[in-house]
Amino acid sequence: MDGQFRVVVVGGGFAGLTTALALAHKRSSVSVVLVEPQEHFLFTPLLYELLSGELRTWQAAPKLEHLLAGRGVAWLQDRVTSINRQTRCLTTSSGRELSFDRLALACGGVLQSFGVAGVTDHAIGFRTMTDLRRLQHLVQRLQTQTHPLQRLAIVGAGASGVELACKLADLLAGHALIELIEQGDDILAGSREFNRQQALAALQQRDVLVRCQSRVQMVAADHLTLLVQGQTETLPCAGVLWTAGLAVAPPLLLPSVPADPQGRLICQANLRLAEEEAIFAAGDVAAVPDKKKQQTLPATAQVAMQQAPVLAHNILASLDGEPLQDFHWNDLGEMLSLGRGQAAITAKGFTMAGPTAAKLREAVYLARMPGAGHRLAAAVGWLGEHLKP
Repeated sequence: MDGQFRVVVVGGGFAGLTTALALAHKRSSVSVVLVEPQEHFLFTPLLYELLSGELRTWQAAPKLEHLLAGRGVAWLQDRVTSINRQTRCLTTSSGRELSFDRLALACGGVLQSFGVAGVTDHAIGFRTMTDLRRLQHLVQRLQTQTHPLQRLAIVGAGASGVELACKLADLLAGHALIELIEQGDDILAGSREFNRQQALAALQQRDVLVRCQSRVQMVAADHLTLLVQGQTETLPCAGVLWTAGLAVAPPLLLPSVPADPQGRLICQANLRLAEEEAIFAAGDVAAVPDKKKQQTLPATAQVAMQQAPVLAHNILASLDGEPLQDFHWNDLGEMLSLGRGQAAITAKGFTMAGPTAAKLREAVYLARMPGAGHRLAAAVGWLGEHLKP
């Protein structure tokens, strides 16, 4: 490839894709390669609106080939399996070898089963287009069934589980019973109190049954087994959705590098791996220190969005021998989708809930989609839908 230096970005989520585009825009003399096996860029905060039909696939999950066309980024549709730090060469699942001068690891999280039997075989996650299609098929089947109401179980009452429960309750009203299962004492344990109260009200309005202090022991094709206050209970269900957490699965690095107990790669505040000159990380896979709170930053889309420009800057600065910038997270608040046309927002200085909050949430997220051309097209399409008489 042309160019004095080659930068390889692993992972086409928000952090990876935005970093690759920024690198190509800032330095045309640098060859930028994005390695991502999936065909679509998927902005996960808007996955709920894709499920409900409030947004179209091209708006929230555009194809990478369209986003990268003419942008100076080469896309390798493959998966990285191992990285040799000494030779600065990576290997993909197809057997291809690719050398690099700088490497950015931005591979996202995968479903975390916590060792529960049957999760991998029978539960549906909610992180990929494949997950979305499987869930859409299940929803269509339940909507057209002639049997009595069946149960749909959602395991994990964090933000993803709560948002999914509200959307599904709207989509399946009169067709299925939605149960939200949480092993902790309450839902949305780490969320803002205003949003948590709005979520509780939204779940109650939609007749979603919330089961706290309930641990899933096993998932089967037509039921799951719970442990509730020391007693085992079998729960028949038409489907199980798993939003109980994510695990990280970075490629094998040789020699190995330090990782935290969750498997995230330990980074310096400048997003470079500890004791490593050429490799950086961001997003779910990176354990980055939060100096204000003396802990690592949360693995959220908001953090990944803010890391991307700093990551691109520091990669180029490292090639130029210039000082690197530390990443400082600016907590902008929290937005939750709470059903069709409903949301709750807690941001700096204000709270909002209802249809206006839902429109604001969609507009904010669409405005942060990678690529100016796509942002404009998505915004025009969104305005056209909302301005219809």
